[in-house]
Amino acid sequence: MLSLVTFLPLVGALVILLVIRSDAQAKVFGLGVSLVTFLISLRLLTGFDPHTANFQFLEELKWLPEYGIAYRMGVDGISLPFVLLTTFLTPICLLASWESIRTRVREYFMAFLALESFVVGVFCALDFILFYVLWEAMLIPMFLIIGVWGGPNRVYAALKFFLYTLAGSVLMLIAILSLGYAGHTFSIPDLMKLPLSFAFQVWLFLGLFASFAVKVPMWPVHTWLPDAHVEAPTAGSVILAGILLKMGAYGFLRFSLPILPDASRYFIPFIFGLSLIAVVYTALVALMQKDLKKLVAYSSVSHMGFVTIGIFAMNQQGLEGGILQMINHGIVSGALFLLVGVIYDRMHTRMIAHFGGVAHVMPVYAVIFMLFTLASAGLPGTNSFVGEILILLGAFLANKAVAIIAATGLVFGAAYMLWMFKRVVFGQIVNEEVRAMKDLSAREVVLFLPLIVLVFWIGFYPGPFLNLFHASVENLLIQAAVVKTGAVALTQF
Repeated sequence: MLSLVTFLPLVGALVILLVIRSDAQAKVFGLGVSLVTFLISLRLLTGFDPHTANFQFLEELKWLPEYGIAYRMGVDGISLPFVLLTTFLTPICLLASWESIRTRVREYFMAFLALESFVVGVFCALDFILFYVLWEAMLIPMFLIIGVWGGPNRVYAALKFFLYTLAGSVLMLIAILSLGYAGHTFSIPDLMKLPLSFAFQVWLFLGLFASFAVKVPMWPVHTWLPDAHVEAPTAGSVILAGILLKMGAYGFLRFSLPILPDASRYFIPFIFGLSLIAVVYTALVALMQKDLKKLVAYSSVSHMGFVTIGIFAMNQQGLEGGILQMINHGIVSGALFLLVGVIYDRMHTRMIAHFGGVAHVMPVYAVIFMLFTLASAGLPGTNSFVGEILILLGAFLANKAVAIIAATGLVFGAAYMLWMFKRVVFGQIVNEEVRAMKDLSAREVVLFLPLIVLVFWIGFYPGPFLNLFHASVENLLIQAAVVKTGAVALTQF
């Protein structure tokens, strides 16, 4: 099942490459493949047992047995939600690109399907080498999506994204090889049981941190993100904010906490410090943005700062809030980038000053925009409120000062989102081009309906989502609490 969900989109991309010659057929086929992949991933959900922390749907094939490398796949309550989020957002991204992408359409849909395969594979991989291969492979289609179909400075943004991510990945590779050498295996479940000296854990943590921090992104290695978002096509921004940013936080959950618990606890003040800077500083930067996409991009950095605070609070509330907020951010930020894309397609500008009075000509758009603006601000009854309150509760239990400072980020978040909404949607129409804008089409409404359902579902009834990863979080806390300092030392390596 996992191999099918992972590689079906890649097979679809190959079919488009080798068989399909028409752009129209490529769009229909690509969307169809992504929808089938999503339906198959739902079968994973129905067959998943949330009461156990064990990895499920296990697959293993020999690859390089003499080096302890194998094709190992499996999911638990932490990884399955991100598999589902990926397969859920991909059809929305492809449908959003239906009219806006007009050049190299076949190649665009191929790149998106390949990206989906590699990202799903990252969340399913239970072998460190397989994880690394898929982690790096993901860079290629994303680089192309930004560099080929992006804005005027797309090549600069694509290269910056690629170089930042690759630089961190080199250090991660060194850490992976060191860990595999120490444990004589690259099996992630086996490495979770490996005793390591504290000094060795510290060096490994820093090697992995270099890659995960860039991907989150954490301050100060976040500067690639606004450029990538501004230049990427709308769907590229959606998948970048909705999925790719989660891979860094997922790395902390899957590797840093269970494999390197002593080092993870040692670096908690460091992580809290960087996260608080991200929450407060980037929120203030977002407040001053004139470009809609840049504002949403900086808000993503601020919100992901909340996520890392929740993860390193290392308690049930913080971890569950962090995981849920990662899902919430994928839904809300994805919708916000889609909303920016809607008016960009009509006006070909993202400057806030060029709008005003949009509600007069696009009332349906204004209502949906208001909903996701309030969700981003954490209004009670929306999904973000549940995640943020759990994170703040977890942070308060871990460090009261951290919780108090982080809470100011909620105030700034409401300030920049509501001020942006006021300037774009309310007021009088002063630009005649705004007067000519048409409200949402049926296709565009369909894009937002599933996202709206999830905003209210999680906001009013988060139980099914929290129950999905509750057992896995409990097990992760047990792993993170164990002192694993043992025989394998840095000097031995």
